[in-house]
Amino acid sequence: MADDATLNTLMPGQLLGRGVCRHLASHGFACVEELVPTRGLRVDVMALGPKDEVWIVECKSSRADFMSDGKWQGYLEWCDRYFWAVDAEFPTDLLPEGTGLIIADAYDAEILTMGPETRLAPARRKVMMRKFAFHAARRLQTLRDPGAALSL
Repeated sequence: MADDATLNTLMPGQLLGRGVCRHLASHGFACVEELVPTRGLRVDVMALGPKDEVWIVECKSSRADFMSDGKWQGYLEWCDRYFWAVDAEFPTDLLPEGTGLIIADAYDAEILTMGPETRLAPARRKVMMRKFAFHAARRLQTLRDPGAALSL
């Protein structure tokens, strides 16, 4: 269990991401946070499911955080399902229709609305699987050897 000092170093959106990753892991997903699907885009959570599904979850910690996000529609072409993750106090009426909704905190999450499925083309799926695997492997290598000169 992470101690309070570790949690205190995380930003509010990262705390949401932590809970989302925990929840999705309980459903057989592997998650990577802060993954770049293409130049100019960085998703908060990319999840790879047990049936090769690719989900993107954007974590929004406040109204201002959501209102300042002008890139979210660019994420739709990089996943099978798209979700917003917010805390229980977030004004969910701000969120666009036709997207998924996850309520989260630092410890867990709950999917309230399943994002509609739009299956990736096979070539795009292959690209995303490789990016996911490469990013996850580099993260693990950096954790195991913090002194290595790796750039993510």
